[in-house]
Amino acid sequence: MAEILVVDDSRVMREMVVACLRAEQYGFAHAASGLEAIETLSLRPFDLVVLDLNMPDIGGIEVIEFIRGQDKLRSLPILVVTTRGDEESRARALGAGASEFMTKPFAPDAILASVRSLLRNGVASAG
Repeated sequence: MAEILVVDDSRVMREMVVACLRAEQYGFAHAASGLEAIETLSLRPFDLVVLDLNMPDIGGIEVIEFIRGQDKLRSLPILVVTTRGDEESRARALGAGASEFMTKPFAPDAILASVRSLLRNGVASAG
């Protein structure tokens, strides 16, 4: 069973992501901040991270840079799901090493398809 870390400072948004993916029988952990995400990633392995960019302490770009800077995490797929729909945010996230980029609000089928693809194919960047 794949383990997914869902990182968003909004509890409602974390729950929405999990609700979209629950039918696939994935295991989930939650982090409400970038710092909590980094701590959680240091404690146990995951198969994928679903990550918001806007967080109060350590932002999503910094979390991506942390992940890509760690040998044991370097190939971990990262799906960015954010309200930032501008091209600069997309380019920054993909340039930092995000695997895919999606804007909120998202269609449940779209996030499920992205997660399935990333779990099947790994970290290959969409950008």
